[in-house]
Amino acid sequence: MHVARLILRDFRNYDRAEVALGAGLNVVVGANGAGKTNMLEALYFGLTAQSCRTSNAREIVRVGASVARVEVHVQAEDGLHALEVGVEPGVEKVIRVDGTRLVAGVDPPRPLVSVFLPDRLDLVKGAPAGRRAHIDRVVVALWPARAGTRSAYARALAQRNALIGRVRAGAARADLLDTWDRELAAHGAALMADRAAAVELVANAFATRASELGLPEPAELRYAPRCAAAEVEAIERELREHRESDLDRGFTTHGPHRDDVALVHGGRLLRTLGSQGQQRIALLALLFAERDALAARGAAPLMLLDDVMSELDLTRRERLSELVAADGQTVITATEPEHVPGAEHGATVIAVTAGTVTESSARAAA
Repeated sequence: MHVARLILRDFRNYDRAEVALGAGLNVVVGANGAGKTNMLEALYFGLTAQSCRTSNAREIVRVGASVARVEVHVQAEDGLHALEVGVEPGVEKVIRVDGTRLVAGVDPPRPLVSVFLPDRLDLVKGAPAGRRAHIDRVVVALWPARAGTRSAYARALAQRNALIGRVRAGAARADLLDTWDRELAAHGAALMADRAAAVELVANAFATRASELGLPEPAELRYAPRCAAAEVEAIERELREHRESDLDRGFTTHGPHRDDVALVHGGRLLRTLGSQGQQRIALLALLFAERDALAARGAAPLMLLDDVMSELDLTRRERLSELVAADGQTVITATEPEHVPGAEHGATVIAVTAGTVTESSARAAA
């Protein structure tokens, strides 16, 4: 499955644009500010109905316009499908599949998406919440049947916190928390097991990719759970032990919602002790390790890589280009195609200037 065509209307700095994409490597070239990153964002938006850069959908609407639309044509096993996401006045988003408005609960045919942006380093150096959300998305990508685990835990957590509030207000008895302790522990054990399995599946490839991309010391991906064991009884016991603290503070202080996923280099946490260059390589290694795991299941994601070559030396650029070419479809930005080693052999090159696609051509394979 891959994206065959992208059509933009009033998206960021694009008035109207249409571009064909190859099933392998695609290189978007242009000067800084031309709209390269906007094109990657449009692909992400068209496939997920979410921006990878902002939580406010109105920001993607071109200045002076009232409506923005992104249409992505996906080549699937059963044929070509058109996915359209629009932002309209008074409506957050309108999603259509093959011309028909999407019905809740229906999953349209679309590839998974993995994105690298320079400001996405927060996934490495930011708060644990971002890493928890990321590994939970990886879990769903690897095992779609487990999609409800995180939301079930979140609902139980919200109910327990609400009851804590009522107990503090004198409107409920503290022993009523027993029921929600059991519920939260059951969903929490499943969530922890899923996270541990995903980290274990990706960890070896992460270490390998980090070494290949130039981290000089061994890199590790570690699941850092807040609870001692992914067992219902153990989590329930810890919730009871922390109940007084929870009642004092007004919320659930212990559980998988406080977990972390640690990226480690040479025994040191990259979050606090890694340089920006090391954090950048670690993020790339993580995304490619996840790509490897998904590709092994026949579901290699679309890789969107923005300004990924700018801080790498030639050796690392060449190794990254080899990884890009290994599996699936990739769209990568650069100021010149020569900045992407191997782009002259079989890549589709898309040139953009000030929000206009000026050229789209496939290079002949060697």
